[in-house]
Amino acid sequence: MRVHHLNCGTLHPLGGRLVDGRPGLFRRATLVCHCLLLETGTGLALVETGMGSPAVADPAGWLGTRFARLINPATDAAETAVAQIRTLGFDPADVRDIAVTHLDLDHAGGLVDFPQARVHVYGAELAAFRTGNPRYRDVQFRHGPQWVSYPDAGDDWFGFSAVRELDGLPGVALVPLAGHTAGHAGVAVDTGNGWLLNAGDAYFFHEQMDAEPHCPPVLAMFERRMQTLPGPRRENQRRLRELHRDHPDEVSMFASHDPTGFTRLSERSKA
Repeated sequence: MRVHHLNCGTLHPLGGRLVDGRPGLFRRATLVCHCLLLETGTGLALVETGMGSPAVADPAGWLGTRFARLINPATDAAETAVAQIRTLGFDPADVRDIAVTHLDLDHAGGLVDFPQARVHVYGAELAAFRTGNPRYRDVQFRHGPQWVSYPDAGDDWFGFSAVRELDGLPGVALVPLAGHTAGHAGVAVDTGNGWLLNAGDAYFFHEQMDAEPHCPPVLAMFERRMQTLPGPRRENQRRLRELHRDHPDEVSMFASHDPTGFTRLSERSKA
């Protein structure tokens, strides 16, 4: 399975090194929306979508005024998933499946650009969305996504339980990682040369996977503020650190908004 790494939305919140860990305080930080395009045997699949093309023309309307002002997403049409798929020489209509870690606006906002695709999501996440939880942007789902949801049951995967291979997508699985949201999940991809795990927002900064974890203070504050289940979030980070420590040659993982992970893995894929 060939994997393309896409940044489907650069984010520029205030805070400099207190957010992204890089030198300089009095500047805007740089974060990414790390998505995957998979060339499968039956067509194309996406893991996450970024914010979507409507965010380019109307960021406040699509993402919310508060998010647009504080997070300051780039309004660059070339960064949308649909544009990058065309740049790679593919037809966006050939994206038949989309797997999402959760339904926050910067992960599922681009579903509207692929109305023909089935959307694979953990059942608890879809249930939380259907309660009318205000953290989810209703405007982003009015097109009526073709949901395929999965219960909290499945197989073991490197010590994680209830892991479900996706219907019609062999080698792609949801890994329950509740905490950031009630139904948050990682998406694991068997590349044929080891596993790739999109951990979504289970953590935010690459050094959180170190033996002595570290996260820039403002980013850590944001992580806590956005959590739904604090205990499970901390426990799943601990388990992910164990996975990173014990299986580094078998599983490569990344956090959705960490630019270091995006650069490392996208450069490796081009080598």
